[in-house]
Amino acid sequence: MPEALLELLEVHTIRAAAVLLGSFLAAFLIELFFRGVVLMLVRKTKTDLDDKIVAILRRPIFITVLLVGMRWSASIVDSAARFKHIGDPLLETVAVIVWTRATIKIARLVMHHFSQRAGEGSLLQPRSLPLFDIFAKLVLFGGATYFALLAWKVDVTGWLASAGIVGIAVGFAAKDSLANLFAGIFILADAPYKIGDMIKFDDGLRGRVTDIGLRSTRILTRDNIEITVPNSIIGNSKVVNESAGPAEKERVPIKVSVAYGSDIDLVRAVLLECPRGQPHICEDPAPTVLFTKFGASGLEFSLLVWILQPGLLEDVLDNLNCRVYKALTAAGIEIPYSKHDVYIKAQPEPVALPAAPEPRPALALGAPRPLLAPPGP
Repeated sequence: MPEALLELLEVHTIRAAAVLLGSFLAAFLIELFFRGVVLMLVRKTKTDLDDKIVAILRRPIFITVLLVGMRWSASIVDSAARFKHIGDPLLETVAVIVWTRATIKIARLVMHHFSQRAGEGSLLQPRSLPLFDIFAKLVLFGGATYFALLAWKVDVTGWLASAGIVGIAVGFAAKDSLANLFAGIFILADAPYKIGDMIKFDDGLRGRVTDIGLRSTRILTRDNIEITVPNSIIGNSKVVNESAGPAEKERVPIKVSVAYGSDIDLVRAVLLECPRGQPHICEDPAPTVLFTKFGASGLEFSLLVWILQPGLLEDVLDNLNCRVYKALTAAGIEIPYSKHDVYIKAQPEPVALPAAPEPRPALALGAPRPLLAPPGP
């Protein structure tokens, strides 16, 4: 019986079929090993990340064992290697595609897992996850293309050199876009502001953030105008986030100047009465009045109030300015304006003007002109 079996295995087709059947059996045993042993071991861990990775790897390993068996059986049947230059690259290409898909799934799974556990300041966060997902796909697709070309014996040296030159040219041509892209990555990772925050720039631009993209940030102003600001400009400028802090409150100063000689206690009492019972103004912390300095034209005071939302700043300023002006006028407190007094110590002495020359008599029309005296001898 063994001798007959060995004689049968001498036939190429039977031996190739036996190798192919053995590869199916080996793939099935590996599948059982993964299901019965590996999955039981990884389920004992605290995280489910390894469970999902093992579940993704089962299919590629099964297919890889089958591809190895198919290549082995094909080499037995095609002993003269007439179709080896087509069969082997084709099987290797299929293996590259299978493992590329599995690697993309694993990379996406790992990035999602660590982004959910990333702390503040980390580049990999849920906000920046789509960018890293695209970057990982580009790298993996590029690597898959490279190995597939190698499987078909294609020389990629010239292509790589050309790609490097093209990359340098594109980098110089799109330097502004790349600057915005990298600035957007760091804005998403560092999170100096988020959607819905009220921010203010150095040039006075102020508005609420409506969208944070990889290239630009959109801001909606109080005039209901949406402004798109490139991320590279935001990355190189000072941004004031008025919505930051444990509570969305903002302290607003109302600066007032009163004339010298005014009763400062009366001024303080009048100013503290102005925000009482007004909308959008917090009772805790309570409004305060500070005597800040002796100004050039009057005494400088600041009425400090806390507002509920930074977006209400203009409404609160309008209301309080009107009430402060009316209250100071009703109390008889003068609001000074910029003026200059000029003192003259003495009047200058009058300066005598030179006498004007007498006018010559005018000649009557038609009168004979006097003859000039003849010259002497």
